[in-house]
Amino acid sequence: MFVDKATIEIKAGKGGNGAVAFHREKYVAAGGPDGGDGGRGGSVVLVPDPNMSTLMDFRYKRKYTAQNGMDGGGKRCTGKDGEDLIIKVPVGTVVRDAKTGQIMADMAETESFVAAKGGNGGWGNSHFATPTRQAPRFAKAGLPGVEREITLELKLLADVGLVGFPNVGKSTLLSVVSKARPKIANYHFTTLFPNLGVVYAGEGRSFVMADIPGIIEGASEGAGLGHDFLRHIDRCRLLVHVVDVSGSEGRDPVTDFEEINAELEKYSAELASRPMLVCANKCDIASDEDIGRFEEYIKGAGYEFFRISAAAHTGVQELVNAISEKLSQLPPITVYEPDFVEAEPELGSDEPTIESDEGYWTVDGGWVDMLVQNTNFTDYESRMHFDRVMRARGLFDKLEEMGIAEGDTVNVCGLEFEYKR
Repeated sequence: MFVDKATIEIKAGKGGNGAVAFHREKYVAAGGPDGGDGGRGGSVVLVPDPNMSTLMDFRYKRKYTAQNGMDGGGKRCTGKDGEDLIIKVPVGTVVRDAKTGQIMADMAETESFVAAKGGNGGWGNSHFATPTRQAPRFAKAGLPGVEREITLELKLLADVGLVGFPNVGKSTLLSVVSKARPKIANYHFTTLFPNLGVVYAGEGRSFVMADIPGIIEGASEGAGLGHDFLRHIDRCRLLVHVVDVSGSEGRDPVTDFEEINAELEKYSAELASRPMLVCANKCDIASDEDIGRFEEYIKGAGYEFFRISAAAHTGVQELVNAISEKLSQLPPITVYEPDFVEAEPELGSDEPTIESDEGYWTVDGGWVDMLVQNTNFTDYESRMHFDRVMRARGLFDKLEEMGIAEGDTVNVCGLEFEYKR
């Protein structure tokens, strides 16, 4: 099954906690604090894999979590870093932030991309020793890793895209000019997913051609299959519009040409302005009058025109040569520039929330949450440090402004205290 779009949840590893430990050695008095730092949490890394052709792997597994960092140890031993989680994606995958839709990375090249960074490890108690606090019994907790939802979009890396109504001979043309072997049959929507083929135009000259599943009227609004696969034309430097000039399907070639161009315009104005060659296929079963009328219309519209019969292999080489010549004058395949900006907390946005209910106060979130994680409430000095930070950050003043009374119960991130002035 060909899957070209998937949304997954990724979560980087949490940093390990710093250790509370003291140096203990025979004949060494008052060795002092020697708690080590926690290890860094593992990151989630996307790596382009040329051996993958679809996003099928992400159809059944949607959540990916990297390894947490290990806690620090005694003797200032740093905890082991969490292993990065490597996720392989097909070359040409565009990574977007699912929340904003912004592009985070384009995996069109071989470089990897860190989609979610692991949290830093917390400091051990050896960092908090001062001349007046020589035996700190608290350490810092590790920071959480980045957690987000991303959308993966596969956009094929093809130089040339074949567009046109179903059953006009696009798959036949691809099979003739390359070694690709797409399914070919005389009915609409034989091609259910894009097919790629490498076309050799001569010594040192080659290009990649993509057969895009048949686009029909209304494709830009979701009709038929075209809406699902129009994204694969986005990177194509050149479009080849294949038209059944024989009218074997009972349609008018000029009307077909105009309708497909209208759908491309609705999908993307930039795509509709892409360089295009027009080839009239099935000329072996078409009348000269029909071919001449269509040729006059196409040349009048300013397009290069080619007469071919993919089934009979006539006019195909001339078309290939013209495509190769045209590509030599065009810029390389499009690589999308990232426009995603990592959200930074606004000033004051890390303040905790305060709620009251008849003498019961709840303080949660923000910097208070991290302070609670970094506090050892079984140690007197650590509790005093907790109290000093709460006062210095103005939390007590804010509670008094809101009307807290002595004896009220305050729930701080799940821990309950009795308020005293």
